[in-house]
Amino acid sequence: MSDNRPNRLSVFKTYKLYVGGKFPRSESGRVYEVTDSKGKRLANAPQSSRKDARDAVVAARKAFGGWSGATAYNRGQVLYRVAEMLEGRRDQFVREVAEAEGLSKSRAAAVVDATVDRWVWYAGWTDKIGQVVGGANPVAGPFFNLSTPEPTGVVAVLAPQESSFLGLVSVLAPVIATGNTAVVVASAASPLPALSLGEVLATSDVPGGVVNILSGRTAEIATPLASHQDVNAIDLTGADPALAKELEVAAADNLKRVLRPQPVDGEGAPDWSADPGTHRLTAFLETKTVWHPTGALGVSGSSY
Repeated sequence: MSDNRPNRLSVFKTYKLYVGGKFPRSESGRVYEVTDSKGKRLANAPQSSRKDARDAVVAARKAFGGWSGATAYNRGQVLYRVAEMLEGRRDQFVREVAEAEGLSKSRAAAVVDATVDRWVWYAGWTDKIGQVVGGANPVAGPFFNLSTPEPTGVVAVLAPQESSFLGLVSVLAPVIATGNTAVVVASAASPLPALSLGEVLATSDVPGGVVNILSGRTAEIATPLASHQDVNAIDLTGADPALAKELEVAAADNLKRVLRPQPVDGEGAPDWSADPGTHRLTAFLETKTVWHPTGALGVSGSSY
């Protein structure tokens, strides 16, 4: 018996921003066409405006108290849950990364696996970084002198332009693992994996507003973020040298912490598959030092 059913129409995906745990369209109503490495149209992505950037900062600030106040162990559990969700959507991300970066399916699969592993790696650091960069300081006098790391606050993150998923996670995960909240500007040419990551975050245990993801023209979104008085730090990884210089000048107005793009030896982009070390974990931490009196010191030692 022949099947006389008409052919189905394709259901095209509508990509949206991820702000405050919700999926708004751009306030401006604008979109732009995203294509693959061969120029084939993939989708329309929202083109964020300055208002979208300000809304994202408000959401990130609102979420900061709860996220930074959570125990480091709990943050690790939450982030590990995200890795579980990423693993469950592996096929989707393989397809999106392959299209975004012009990779074969096998190569894209390797990139996605490395990305999930990178997320797990940073999740494991949440309750360990304090032991690495904090500690008791030797002082002359009857005092305990203890230094502990604390999150900086709201961090604007310009994701790498050429590494749409592994590079994105490599700059985002350490920011939130250490208790900060983030406003992420996705790769302008390849924003779809980042916008799909927002869907994963929304269905995981990460509170709304901890991560906010914007797509569009990097300079248009980053400029108001760099000058925003309620943004505490900015990662300039995804900015070209000229834009990075402009943003660094704007960031100085309220003494933001600035993470400059890392130099690359020779030609080409940074190797995001290399061992990331801990420098991104410590880039957006402040050190709090507490003095506590122990009592008078006698010849036989301390008196408590």
